[in-house]
Amino acid sequence: TPQDRGEHIRLMGDMMVLAFQADLTRISTFMFANEGSNRAYKELGIADGHHDISHHGNAEDKLAKKAQIDRYHLDQFAYILDRMSKIDDGNGTLLDNSLILFGGGISDGNRHNHDDLPLILAGRGGGGVPVGQHLVYNNRTPLTNLFLNMLDKVGVRMDHLGDSTGKLQGLF
Repeated sequence: TPQDRGEHIRLMGDMMVLAFQADLTRISTFMFANEGSNRAYKELGIADGHHDISHHGNAEDKLAKKAQIDRYHLDQFAYILDRMSKIDDGNGTLLDNSLILFGGGISDGNRHNHDDLPLILAGRGGGGVPVGQHLVYNNRTPLTNLFLNMLDKVGVRMDHLGDSTGKLQGLF
């Protein structure tokens, strides 16, 4: 049922948090939705396909539905962060000792734009990662530059990854 679909995301999030808490893994990928998916969000009262909505043509009704779906995904992310923030992990919470990246690969589905990606990096990575920042980098900065910073934070030293041009400055 549509309600089960929302609960399914929460249960998968719970399993991921449990795997981190039990130290079964230190890396996870959890895709809430695929940019190319045309699934409806009936649990939100949206019968139109997500992909079709993303090609909104600036139509107010489609923009409103897209905002509703985006908010739903952010609520699921907030649920995971809240769970992690309440789990003692010895020297802080599980969230304090993690780096969690949330975002999408397309900033404007209407134009298939890959610039200015909407990303959130949560957690303190075991310390030394300031929170509450809003950082803006030059246009066309590869996302893999952020990955280099994250890998460096967990002790994996790399100078190059994919299309990277170097680590991001001012992050941590």
